[in-house]
Amino acid sequence: GGISDGSTVCFRAAIKPTPSISSVQHTVNTFMEEVELSVKGRHDPIIVPRAVVVIESMAALTVADLLLRNMSATMDNLRRIYQ
Repeated sequence: GGISDGSTVCFRAAIKPTPSISSVQHTVNTFMEEVELSVKGRHDPIIVPRAVVVIESMAALTVADLLLRNMSATMDNLRRIYQ
């Protein structure tokens, strides 16, 4: 809630940790040589700084989409927009 009565809009987001694949993987390097890649231990990248930007952007796009849908909800609003 909050959009219709002017209250603060609050929501929660959860981020799943990125997995490390511990099995040997066959890949190529920048010289196009075939190599094997193996991860030992858990070496997850820090994704929280990037996730904040993505969550804020998606929230802004969702609110903008809902505002556009609301503007065209009735014919009176459409007439007012295009006059």
